[in-house]
Amino acid sequence: MRLLVRNMSRETSEADLLDLFESFGSVQSCVIVCDTDTGRSKGFGFVDMPKSGDAKAAMFQLNGFEFDGAVLRVKRAEK
Repeated sequence: MRLLVRNMSRETSEADLLDLFESFGSVQSCVIVCDTDTGRSKGFGFVDMPKSGDAKAAMFQLNGFEFDGAVLRVKRAEK
């Protein structure tokens, strides 16, 4: 299941995000979207988790969770 993670701190790295979501299960991929000109984070990214149960648990627990000074918004990504 692919999750959209929004409202991230611009200082959050992909490694930080990966560590956070791996506490709920295996993570297939983790990408933070960056500005092409500056290379800085745009404050959102995507996490792919192969087990939907793990993804749902992460979504439920991390939506509204404060991480790196920002309150995350996590939901299922639309296709």
